[in-house]
Amino acid sequence: MVVALAVAFTAFHVFSQFLWIAPASGLRQLYPDGVLQGYMIPMFGQSWSVFAPEPINGDYRLQVRATVVRDGAEVTTEWVDATAAEISMIQHNLVPPRAGIQSTELASRYRGTWQELTPAHREVVELGWYKDDWQPRLETALLDLGDAADVEDYLEVERVITAYSTQVAHAAFGDEVVAVQFLVSRQNVVPFARRHDANPERPAPQPVPVGFRGPVEEPGQSRENFREVFVEALEESGQ
Repeated sequence: MVVALAVAFTAFHVFSQFLWIAPASGLRQLYPDGVLQGYMIPMFGQSWSVFAPEPINGDYRLQVRATVVRDGAEVTTEWVDATAAEISMIQHNLVPPRAGIQSTELASRYRGTWQELTPAHREVVELGWYKDDWQPRLETALLDLGDAADVEDYLEVERVITAYSTQVAHAAFGDEVVAVQFLVSRQNVVPFARRHDANPERPAPQPVPVGFRGPVEEPGQSRENFREVFVEALEESGQ
């Protein structure tokens, strides 16, 4: 019975992997809505994006700084590189934790939704929003410019990345956080045609300008647990 169950589970897993990696088709309807994605994400997610003809050709980075209260005055901190801290957890590690790629995935998702915004929307995003019910005011300001579907997608990801940045700020700078600012950037690799250059330099990073935001904490988040893991990773990265 144990062998039969193991074989059945293996068959299910291999078939699920095949459906997830292969181009979308009607075969996915064999699973009820949400079951395939729920099984694959986050533990088994993968894609063909590391292979030709369109391999991954750039790195994403998430940096965070904050306005904090020190000695009764508000000061702005230096940037900390959340991505570098996370990568330190997966380098030279035979069993790398999933937490080692959170900021990279968030940065990629955020930049993708930001790119769908119009120039007018991006100008609003670049402003600081952190006082007096800033979230409803930001939402209203963006929705008033149209393209509601793209705005809603953007706001969903911005809330997630702001909540993550808030945890980074508390871990790195303490509990007296007034506002946080995150900087998402992408840096392409050396172009293939220049691979034989003596001293090839990577193209400059492409930052996404975003203003300060008020701290966001979701139910169930724990500053203490996050700090316990992140501070050690921050030190390992040399920051």
